[in-house]
Amino acid sequence: MNSRRGKATIQDSTFDFLKKLARNNNRDWFNAHKERYLLAKENVESFLDQLIIKMNTHDQLETPSGKKALYRIYNDVRFSKDKTPYNPRFAGHLRRNKPMLRGGYYFWIKPGGSRLGCGFTYPNPDDLKRIRLEISHNYVAWNKLLNAKAIQANFGVMMGDTVNTAPKGFSRDHPAIDLLRYKQYWFERAFTDKEVLDNSFLDNANKTFKSIRPFFDYMSEILSTDSNGQPLVH
Repeated sequence: MNSRRGKATIQDSTFDFLKKLARNNNRDWFNAHKERYLLAKENVESFLDQLIIKMNTHDQLETPSGKKALYRIYNDVRFSKDKTPYNPRFAGHLRRNKPMLRGGYYFWIKPGGSRLGCGFTYPNPDDLKRIRLEISHNYVAWNKLLNAKAIQANFGVMMGDTVNTAPKGFSRDHPAIDLLRYKQYWFERAFTDKEVLDNSFLDNANKTFKSIRPFFDYMSEILSTDSNGQPLVH
């Protein structure tokens, strides 16, 4: 079954499959246990189907189903030093309705390494410039937003790659230079195996993602207007 007491959950058997795949990461073992993989995949898809329903009560996702959200479990070994054929996790991406709703939600279901992430991983140059201009003019509002109780409780500090000094066009002495150095805007929360397998994980995942909405709403407004606050034409 894919639920306990009627609520979608990640099953013990799903974690058990992933643990055994990590120890037996070869095609012969995987093919011999293909049915277990399909059952585990179905379990995660069912969980995600319910998560999408919950999230669509407070957001608008263009990802229609758990099946569409999942990444492949097969590794692309062509350009990787890791030649194992499988990645023993279920991971994926829930997309918001673009272009007006910006930001994305990500998940990794993996024994000993489960986490939820959200944010902006690789803004294009125009978006990055627009975000930095907003930070430079309204860094007090940015700091207030990032220090909001819900974001702090679920994610802590914002993460992401940064430039070493100051981005082009901005002074090293700018009072918001630490924020201006970011070129990614990323938030992440880790979960223990016990938390992922618990009946409350569906609600916790939904609440975790919902807590980032004030930041996403703010960023969506920035990225749908020009530097004068006028709507962009798409």
